Amino acid sequence: MPEASNGNALLSVQNLQTWFEMRRWGFIRVGFVQAVDGVSFELKHGEAIAVVGESGCGKTTLARTILGLYPPTSGRITFEGREVKGSALRQYRANVGYVQQDPYGALPPFLPVQRILEEPLIIQGVRDPAERNHRVRKALEAVKMTPVDNFLSKFPHMLSGGQQQRVVLARAKILEPKLIVADEPVSMLDASVRVEILELLRELQRKSNLGVIYITHDLSTVRFFTERIMVMYGGKVVEEAPVKELLANPLHPYTRALLAAIPDPDPHNAEVQKEVPPGEPPSLLNPPPGCRFHPRCASLIAGRCDAKEPPIAEPAAPGHRTACWLYADGDA
Repeated sequence: MPEASNGNALLSVQNLQTWFEMRRWGFIRVGFVQAVDGVSFELKHGEAIAVVGESGCGKTTLARTILGLYPPTSGRITFEGREVKGSALRQYRANVGYVQQDPYGALPPFLPVQRILEEPLIIQGVRDPAERNHRVRKALEAVKMTPVDNFLSKFPHMLSGGQQQRVVLARAKILEPKLIVADEPVSMLDASVRVEILELLRELQRKSNLGVIYITHDLSTVRFFTERIMVMYGGKVVEEAPVKELLANPLHPYTRALLAAIPDPDPHNAEVQKEVPPGEPPSLLNPPPGCRFHPRCASLIAGRCDAKEPPIAEPAAPGHRTACWLYADGDA
């Protein structure tokens, strides 16, 4: 969702597209999966932003494109004023940490914790073993895995899920990055340790003034962790706002549906039927015309929502933007 460019931004993403070519029998082109289609935003130093949406909405593809794991089809990614491409990519990757969803799958099973944490240092040219050892210990202390000597020689299968994710956090932090991309970092952990991991990530962010992109499908966690929310649907950002503003006054019908689907902890409301939009998320190989949410939207305006992509409006409060025909003027 476009906004004015800020030369002081840590990360600037401008009209980003990441499409994947689909072929049949290896040579017949059948189209493109439009996984990320025209996403724009900026992230300040020390800011945390959440990207939320259902599975298949494009949020993980967005994260991996920002990390440099997928090449963008078009658009620009700028880090501290320098476009991320070519020779700038290696330096950029040293400034970005990645926290994966599955901690056990993210860790090499046949390497001990010390070697796992040394690997990024070796790749980045830290040759002194004493320096690497010092930084490994410092990283483990930062994620509260103490006494450090109890964990250095352990293998991933010898750790609990929460401990594994702390090692993933330590590895993401060990190069002292300026940005961390956390892709569903607590979704595979027991409920009892989710809050601990999020609080730890928040503490690391504040101490080091990190920018954080927090990918999640769970809106119930974002209010405790981020300053802004971007809501994605069908590869596009449909709403963006400060956290408190969006949770108090959701504008887009899809955002309202996501909030309505948050489980109610009150047992007396356990049998209350949730209103879920009918149908399924759109195929990104052949997305619907107009607003991509219109086939499931109860507020459909025939001839507009199903015909033309909605313009971006800011009808509620400064910085609260949405792409929905309900808030557009005339045939904008």
